Amino acid sequence: MKSIYNVPQGELIEKTALELKKIPLVKAPVWSEFVKTGTHKERAPARDDWWHIRSAAILRTIHKLGPIGVSKLRAKYGGKKDRGVKPEKFYKGSGKIIRTILQQLEEAELVKKAEKGIHKGRIIAPKGVSLLDKVAAQLSGKKPQIAPKVKEKHAEVKEPRKKAEKKPELKKQHIKTEQLQKIKKPAEEKKEKPKEKLPTAAELAEKATKAKK
Repeated sequence: MKSIYNVPQGELIEKTALELKKIPLVKAPVWSEFVKTGTHKERAPARDDWWHIRSAAILRTIHKLGPIGVSKLRAKYGGKKDRGVKPEKFYKGSGKIIRTILQQLEEAELVKKAEKGIHKGRIIAPKGVSLLDKVAAQLSGKKPQIAPKVKEKHAEVKEPRKKAEKKPELKKQHIKTEQLQKIKKPAEEKKEKPKEKLPTAAELAEKATKAKK
């Protein structure tokens, strides 16, 4: 059996609610169509099967936190009330709904009363544990498992690509440095050669007079 903590908790509650619908003792009373789940709510629940959804959520909470009583469950399923311009205030959830659900789950032998030190309330019964484990096993069987070989193949392909990319970059750098050295050498030789001085006007005049004589 798979643990209930290894599966999505939302799907676990939805699937458990479907299993609770099959139990005749867990059923929504007549007044459940008109009530709110707490004073902090503005409207009644929109879902038709909200009673079984809440029952499944309480069953999971008892499995996780039991022994737990009505007062702590009311705090868990409470919420903040919108009071207009006033600051929001926290209100506990409906105690009548939680008490009725606990009584139904106890009649169905899914939970039972117990005491543990200073704590007392309901704890999960063996029948409730087997129900949750059964649902968790069904959910875990639907998940596909990824083989580790796929990751190894990707790692092998990436390594040679990195090596192949580095080699041409190094060659290009060597070529550029050699070309720069060749270009610099003739430029330096030109700078070292002294520039030839052009004759002045006086020197040209002297040469002309000498030629006439």
